[in-house]
This record gives sequence, structure tokens and C-alpha cells, in this order.
Amino acid sequence: MGTIRTRYMSGEDERQYMIGEDYEIYEKRGAPTGATRIHHHDFYEVIYVMEGEFSSLVDNRTYHLKKGDFLLIPRNVMHNYHYVEGKHERSRRIVLWISKGMLERLGDGEMDLEGCFPEGGDCAYHFPLHYEEILRNLLVKAVMTEVPDLNGAEGKRIFDKAQLMLFFLYLNALCAGDSFYFAKEESVHHELVQKVNEYIEAHMSETILLEELAEYVHMSKYYFLRRFKELTGLTVHSYLNNKRLIRACEELKKGIPVGEVWGVCGFMDYSSFLRNFRKEYGMSPTSYRAYLEQGDRQG
Repeated sequence: MGTIRTRYMSGEDERQYMIGEDYEIYEKRGAPTGATRIHHHDFYEVIYVMEGEFSSLVDNRTYHLKKGDFLLIPRNVMHNYHYVEGKHERSRRIVLWISKGMLERLGDGEMDLEGCFPEGGDCAYHFPLHYEEILRNLLVKAVMTEVPDLNGAEGKRIFDKAQLMLFFLYLNALCAGDSFYFAKEESVHHELVQKVNEYIEAHMSETILLEELAEYVHMSKYYFLRRFKELTGLTVHSYLNNKRLIRACEELKKGIPVGEVWGVCGFMDYSSFLRNFRKEYGMSPTSYRAYLEQGDRQG
């Protein structure tokens, strides 16, 4: 194919949201020094390691990826980059962000292309070389800034959608079985984060005290706070707040009235809910509901 130019995102870029509504795809190199905060988003994320190594904490497990590995991150799951000294400076990877609506349109009502993104299970894969090369070639074509003999931005966008449709068709077929999951030694399970998640999910609508969480995981309060921050990069309070906001988005999608959502998600009052929602998503819950309804009409 010769020298190709790709859409490129600097490792210093802090952006963790899509500018477009459908999908974005980039090549990234080196350690991502700008986007290290634990976060979540309402779109799917695919990371493919082309060269070197890369590590990421997803929910309660840290995955150590090598060349050829894929990481498939579901919507609204807490995750962040996990730095390993001396390992990631030569990393090269393709990062794909894609919305639920876009996957539905690519499937055209005939196939569920979201099935490759796990719910609560492992999300890293290492496929046999033949299949990896097929997936790699489709992603590389989509990340290219231009294609020879293909004129115009619209033509390139249609070409990209075709590559992504084929990519997700292959990916879902490969992920349907459990043959290509990571070996256990290639990832680290964090029981502490899992237990905290379990407790938060079970008591979401209640006031959750730090003392209660520490007792649940059988640690002293101050050791628990320090250890949790070491694993996730977030304070327990910030992590809990993010989990409540994720649940709020889910409830709004179900059609629960905005005036009831704050109580279901455990916020002290509506003003606290509104302030935190605006800070995280840049819009009010009412505007978010309108955004969802607009997307449903367009879909």
C-alpha cells in the first residue's frame, strides 16, 4: 500500500468525547499523557495495538495488551489508561469510537453488531494471525485520510463505513465463541474494585458512607481510601459520583421523569444532581433527554 497518512490524535490530547455523532477513528502513538483520568462515555471504544504494548484498567480488571491485541470497551463502563514504566513509549494503536446508533445503522436491522462488546465479562482478545490481519487491514483503511482514485470527502466516508461494517461483521463472528479471550496471566483482576462496584449497584438509591464501604471490603477506612485511589486514580467519592451519573443516563433513556431520576440514583437533592450532571456532560438532564429523543427520531 506504500506510505499512508492517517488521522492522528496526539498522546497529549485530553479529549474523551466525540465531536461527530457517529464515529471517530485515529492513530495514537506513545503513552497517552493527556487522557489518563478514569472516565466513561456513552459510545463504544475499540483499541487495536499495532506495535509495542499498552495497558488499560476496565471496570475491575487491568489488561496488558501486546501487538495484535484488541480491547473492546462497552458503553458507560469506567476505564482509564494504566501506565507501565518503560513499556509504552513505542506503542502504536488505532482507537475507534462508535455510537450505538451507528452500529445499529451498519447492521441495517439484519445483525446485532453490538454483541462483540461484553456486559460484565472480559473484553480483551488475541485472534489468530490470519483473522487479525483481516481486522487490521479494515481498520487501517478506515483510519487513512485519503484513498487513491477515490475523490471527495463523501466518497471517502462511504468507503470508511463499508470498512467498518465488514470489520464489525468479522469481529462479532470471532467474538461469538470464547476461544480468543485473553489468558488469565495477561490481565489482573482487582477484587477491591469489583466489591465496591457490587455494593454501589446494590445500594445506589441510598446514602453510601465511606465507613460502610470500608467495612464491606474488610479494610480500615484510610487504607481503603488510599488503596482505591492507587488502583483507579479516583477518590471513592468521585468514583461513586460517576457511577450515579451513569445510572442517571440509563434511567433517562428508559423514560424515567427527570424529577425522579436524582432520587433513584442516590443524589441528595435535584440541585446536586443538576450541578454534577452539567459538569460531567456539559448539558442539563432535560437537554440530554431531548438529545436522546432526537437520536431516536433520526434512527
